Amino acid sequence: QVQLVESGGGSVQAGGSLRLSCAADRRFFGNYVMAWFRQAPGKERELIASCTWSAGTEYYSNSVKGRFTISTDSAKNTVNLQMNGLKPEDTAVYYCAAKQHLQYEYPYWGQGTQVTVSS
Repeated sequence: QVQLVESGGGSVQAGGSLRLSCAADRRFFGNYVMAWFRQAPGKERELIASCTWSAGTEYYSNSVKGRFTISTDSAKNTVNLQMNGLKPEDTAVYYCAAKQHLQYEYPYWGQGTQVTVSS
């Protein structure tokens, strides 16, 4: 069973920063794509960033590009999301997810962590 556990959510004022962390089981190393999604109230879940454990293949949605940075730390088994310049519209539950490279869907999910940005 597994093993993706998010932490680091909270409340912050607009313009502030938060760093989310996802502790990942070692089974996800190597041939997995790691991602962060978010879901705001009344909206569909949105893919906002993804990467592989090796450098060079990152994706960002237009809504977060230039403000958020996804990274991996193989020594700590974590996938991190540094969020700067937060806006009220970034308020959502943030989820860590994983899939193998050839999969279309993300079958593995964390429980989510709430991020609230006040104006």
